[in-house]
Parts: sequence; C-alpha cells; structure tokens
Amino acid sequence: MTELDRRAEEYGIDLSVNLAGVQLSNPVCTASGTFSARESGAFYDISELGAAVTKGVSAVPWQGNETPRIAETYGGMLNSVGLQNPGAEAYRREELPYLSQFDTKIITNIAGHSVEEYCEAVRMLDGCPEISMFEINISCPNVSEGGMAFGTDPVMAERVTSAVKQITSKPVMIKLSPNVTDITEIAKAAEAGGADAVSLINTLLGMHIDLKRRKATLARKTGGFSGPAIKPVALRMVWETAQAVNIPVLGMGGICCGTDAAEFLAAGAAAVSVGTAALCDPTAVVRIKAELLEYMKENDFASISELKHAFHL
Repeated sequence: MTELDRRAEEYGIDLSVNLAGVQLSNPVCTASGTFSARESGAFYDISELGAAVTKGVSAVPWQGNETPRIAETYGGMLNSVGLQNPGAEAYRREELPYLSQFDTKIITNIAGHSVEEYCEAVRMLDGCPEISMFEINISCPNVSEGGMAFGTDPVMAERVTSAVKQITSKPVMIKLSPNVTDITEIAKAAEAGGADAVSLINTLLGMHIDLKRRKATLARKTGGFSGPAIKPVALRMVWETAQAVNIPVLGMGGICCGTDAAEFLAAGAAAVSVGTAALCDPTAVVRIKAELLEYMKENDFASISELKHAFHL
C-alpha cells in the first residue's frame, strides 16, 4: 500500500473507481505524451497512480517531427512532437517489464497513420498480460496522415474503433479531438463502433510566432495547445460527452490541482489524466492525488461515487 493509499484508509475514504471494467485504486492517471516510466519513477512511486497511460506506441518506430517542436505560450504550451516512439516491439521488450514492477494499471496508447497500422500495433501487443486497456489516439494534430483526420470524422472514428475491437478482447478507449464542432458526435460514433470508454480532450490546435526570427516558432507552424488555459473548454466537453454516451469518460485538459480533478469528476468523468502540469512539476500527478484526497476529507466525501453524486449539473 502506498503512502497516500494509507492516508485514504486512515480517513475512511474510498478512492477507487471503475473505468470500463478496469478497477483503479484511485482516479488520477497520467496523460499519454507526457509520461515516461523511468523518468517519472525517479520522482515518485508510480504505484500511486490509478493508471499509467503510456506515450503513443506505433507498430514500427516513428521519428517524430522536425525541431523546434515545443513552444511555451501564455497559459500553457504548444507541442508538435509527432508521436516519436521506438515502436511496439521495443515497447514490449523494454517499457512493459519496467512498468509491471508497480502496483498500477497500464493503459497503452496506440498511434497509427491508417486503420491497418492501428490494428497492427494492437495485434503486436494484445498478448501482453501487463496491459489492462488500449487507448487509441485518433486525435493527434501533429501527424501528417491519420491522427486527427480520424478524430474529426464520425464515420472514420467508428471504423477504426470497430476494426480494433475485432482483434482484441481488452477494453478499448478512444481518445477524442476537441478540434471539432460537436465532440459528442465523435464520441457517439466511437460508442457505436464498440468503444468501452472515451478519453478527452486531446490538444487544441494552436500557433506561436517568433517575432525576432520573423517566422512560426514550431517547424510545422502549428501544434497542440495544452495547459491550464484549456481547462474550461475541456471541462465543458467532458460534461457534454458524459451526458451523450453510456460509456465511461476519462477526462483531461489543464488539470493542475486537486480541485481541478474534482471538477472533472463532478462533470461526469470516471477518472482523470494529468499531462502538461507534470512537465512543469514532475510530481504533479501525486500532488494532485493528495490534494483531491484532502478536498474529499474537508468536504466529508467518503468515496469518489459520493463526490460525483453530490453535484447536479
């Protein structure tokens, strides 16, 4: 039992949640794209996590985008990394054995340029018992093919979901793009395709201009905007989606403190993911879990379910 789990037990608070049949010890998870097990493990006990959501994994190695691909901006940051990763075989050989040492669930994020590539990556990893769930990233704005194209078209969202569901018995969660007119339409399409859960939001498409260099800061000119400034948009979309579908929602977007996490849970999220905050403070995920626990103690909530049902939105 971790330090914070012992504290929750002393308080008589049940932090556990169920995400599409996967039982999490608490609702605070990492967000794909910002979590590296070995690097994060140097700062905190990974067993404190409800789930470790990994960086995107593709069937074959991806080199990512040309640099510069990170830019700080007001209220957050822009990234155009392009899902650089060593591929599914290296992930299975090197990352999974390390992660499996910890008492947390592993959710593997899957990247692809096509339906076939998504399916191939899942097929390569489906036999790994360490993996509790796949998160299918159909919403990245930083790849030239696939990525956000799937996440903005309901037909394609349903198609890729259905294809992946046919080759795995593990729960499948679809990561949704906010760069659409109505995110609930994409969520409904994923649900129709058999998705067990949806996660949202991915980054908003943004831009930064370097006035001294007189050109766009990012090599690709545009990138994904994340950080505290996007929280109101993310919270609204999580609330809308939770009302529109009958599958769980993993909420994320600008969560920086325990009360931010509580707001997402109140809006209907089954659990939450922390991303950009952890790039500024490597211990942010554990700090947010501790702050959420203290908020629940101060407000006499004995469980996450009790917290969620206390709000009438």
